[in-house]
Amino acid sequence: MPYRVAWLDGPGGPPGIEESELDGVKATLRRARSSDDSEILALVADADAILCDVTPITAPLLDRAPRVQVVSEYGIGYDNVDVGAASQRGIWVANVPGFCADEVADHAMALILAANRRLLALDRSVRDGRWDAIGVATGADRLSTQTLGLVGFGQIGRRVAHRAAAFGLRVLVNSPHTSAEGAREYGAERVELLELIAQSDYVSLHLPVTSATRHLISDALLAHFKPTAWLINTSRGGLVDEVALGKALRGHTIGGAALDVRATEPPGPNDPVRDLPNVILTPHAGFYSERSLVEVRQRAARNVAAVLAGGPPNDPVNPSLIPKADRASQGNDLWV
Repeated sequence: MPYRVAWLDGPGGPPGIEESELDGVKATLRRARSSDDSEILALVADADAILCDVTPITAPLLDRAPRVQVVSEYGIGYDNVDVGAASQRGIWVANVPGFCADEVADHAMALILAANRRLLALDRSVRDGRWDAIGVATGADRLSTQTLGLVGFGQIGRRVAHRAAAFGLRVLVNSPHTSAEGAREYGAERVELLELIAQSDYVSLHLPVTSATRHLISDALLAHFKPTAWLINTSRGGLVDEVALGKALRGHTIGGAALDVRATEPPGPNDPVRDLPNVILTPHAGFYSERSLVEVRQRAARNVAAVLAGGPPNDPVNPSLIPKADRASQGNDLWV
C-alpha cells in the first residue's frame, strides 16, 4: 500500500512540486479542500505524514492520526505544532530553515528605506494633487547618520546587517546567542536591549516567538524608544503587543511602524494600527519570491520523503527523537 501524505494547507503556485518529491517513496498526496475540522480529521486518520503551514497540530489531532510519522512545516516557524505532543508520540517535526532569508532581509531593508524616505506619504500626496517634498517628508534624515537596532541575529538578522552597512547605517545587535566578536564580524556592535532601543532610529525584529519573547514590544519597552524611531517587524506578529503599539503610535511615543507580520493574519475589523498614517503594512509578503516559493515546497516534501524512506527528516525540529517505529521495536516502556 502506498504511503499517504495529508496536505492540510500551504502555499500555492505551480502544481506537482510536492508530488515529484514524494514519487520516489511511492507516496500519494491528498489535499484538503477546506479547513473544516471534519475534513482535516478524515485526512489524517490514515495518513503517514502531514504537510501544513498554519493548521493547528494539537495532541488531540495527533491522537486521531495513529500512522503519522512526520509533520513537515512549510516555513521556518512552527508555532502551530505542539512539538512536545508530537515527540511524546514518536513523531518527527520538521521545518524549512533559511529558505527565504534573502527575501525577508530584502523586505526588512525595503521597509527601512520606505520609512526613511517617507515613500508612502510622498506617493499619497502626489496622487492627491500635492507637490511638496519638504512639507510631506518633514523630519527625514540622512540614512548614513542613523542607527539600526537588530533584535535577534540569526540568518536573516545577519543579512540585514550586511545590507544596512552598505547604506552607511550604524548597526546595533541584541541576541543571547551572539558575542561581541560575532557581531563585529558583520560590522555591528552588541549591546543590551534597552541600550539598543534607546539609541536606534529603526528597531528591526528577527527572533522567534517563545514564552520569553511574546509581546516583547510592550508598553514598558515602547517607552524607551526615541519619539522619531520606527519599529520594523518581518519576523512574527506575536512579538508585538499591538494594542500597546497603537497607543504609542497615536501618542507619538514612537515615530512609526512598518509591519509585515501581525498577531492575527489577516487582522480583524478592530485592527489597532491599520488606519494610522505613520504605519506601513504588507500582507506577510517578506518570504515571497518565485524561487523561495518553489524551494519551501520542495524542502518540506523532502522532509516527508526522508522519513518515509526510513531516516530522519533533513531539517528536524526535534532531532533527539526516538521515532515511532524504533519505539515499537524497543518496547512500550519508551512511550512516556
